[in-house]
Amino acid sequence: MIIKFLGATKNVTGSKFLISSNGKNILIDCGLFQERDLKNRNWDKFPFPPDKIDLILLTHAHLDHSGYLPKLVKEGFSGKILCTKPTFEITKIALIDSGKIQVEDAEKKKKRHQKEGRKGPYPEIPLYTPKDAENVFELFHPVEYNEKIRIDKNIEVVFHNAGHILGSSIIEIIAENKKIVFSGDIGRKENPILPPPEIIEEADILIIESTYGNKIHEKREDAENRFEQIINATVKREGNIVIPSFAIERVQEILYYLKKLLLEDRIPHLLTFLDSPMAIEVTEVFKKYLRYLDGQAEKFLENKVSPFDFPLLHLTKSVEESKMINHIKGSVIIISGSGMCTGGRIKHHLVNNIEREESSIIFVGYQAKGTLGREILEKKEVRILGNFYNVKARIEKIDGFSAHADREDLLNFLVGFKKLPETVFLVHGEEEVIDEFSNLLSENFKNSKIFAPSYLEEYKI
Repeated sequence: MIIKFLGATKNVTGSKFLISSNGKNILIDCGLFQERDLKNRNWDKFPFPPDKIDLILLTHAHLDHSGYLPKLVKEGFSGKILCTKPTFEITKIALIDSGKIQVEDAEKKKKRHQKEGRKGPYPEIPLYTPKDAENVFELFHPVEYNEKIRIDKNIEVVFHNAGHILGSSIIEIIAENKKIVFSGDIGRKENPILPPPEIIEEADILIIESTYGNKIHEKREDAENRFEQIINATVKREGNIVIPSFAIERVQEILYYLKKLLLEDRIPHLLTFLDSPMAIEVTEVFKKYLRYLDGQAEKFLENKVSPFDFPLLHLTKSVEESKMINHIKGSVIIISGSGMCTGGRIKHHLVNNIEREESSIIFVGYQAKGTLGREILEKKEVRILGNFYNVKARIEKIDGFSAHADREDLLNFLVGFKKLPETVFLVHGEEEVIDEFSNLLSENFKNSKIFAPSYLEEYKI
């Protein structure tokens, strides 16, 4: 058996892991690289013949795990894609949206580069179109959690709840008398709308994310209190509250907290714009799959009340409506994608607010190195839509809303094993984070071999 690491190696995005066993080639995840200095990999020739891949197992719908699927299908993949039902529905929305953004961004960059007299093949060619995304859908085969799926007489697969986003999975593969577990992205034990990650008791080989392997998140209660304080302070300054947010799970969690703060009369009733057609669609999927929800959201569900709706919430579907937001006087809350500010309508709201000292930009999720979101956190001047802007708005970061496990959550996940995996591969983390987390694991789990694979590296098991 060979495991080849095709992404998310000493970086956070581009999740792709290939297992070759008994003549079968199985790809776990098929994500986009989103860091600026790695994006060109998305246009490179795929490092394994797509038509030789028999099966894809998808941990969840985030684009850094699913966003490369249309290109792989365009290049020849025609096998099955297995994932949970919510993941299937959300991935369809995410891929169509991604296809539109690919086309729009390519056209905008082409015009800008022509104006500047620059040439460059990558920015001017969309990676794929919405039609390419639609061609993927017929290959999906939804599965249930804890259902044993026989791939052939030698390989069995089981999806377990990862508690990260709706439908997210930890994937267990049994092949050649070995149990291999892919963590995907692991959620947190205390999530107000989702159940905690399932405990996995056995594995010979573990491929585990390490995004926050060197950090401890602030407590949910503290994050909620900070959210309240930032909103109230911004309203006092008569500024806007701009929240770049991932359309999948993070938006729904932010809506939940806003509803909670409003019901408890802790913040003023402000016009709140959910300016993301994709997030609006994903929220409808959440409402459809309420049986997958858990945590504090159950209190709303018991009363047959949606955790994601409240007065003055305006769902902004059209571009015209989105533009009108910037003409409103007085403070408003704007929730828009993308979460790392790599595309979508958020860039226009940043342009209109980043130089306003009275406004606040609140980051509520991980900002990968090389993304605009990370630059806003770290720099005094940033480039948005081809122009440079001084960062004058209040920049806030709330880690307590993260859907990713932190260091303690990851350690608790490992402690859940009755027998520790003999081999552990660390992925989905920046290099310095992986180094720190690797040292921690080496000290605490001395019987396990810890590896941090590099891009395109392969291991024979």
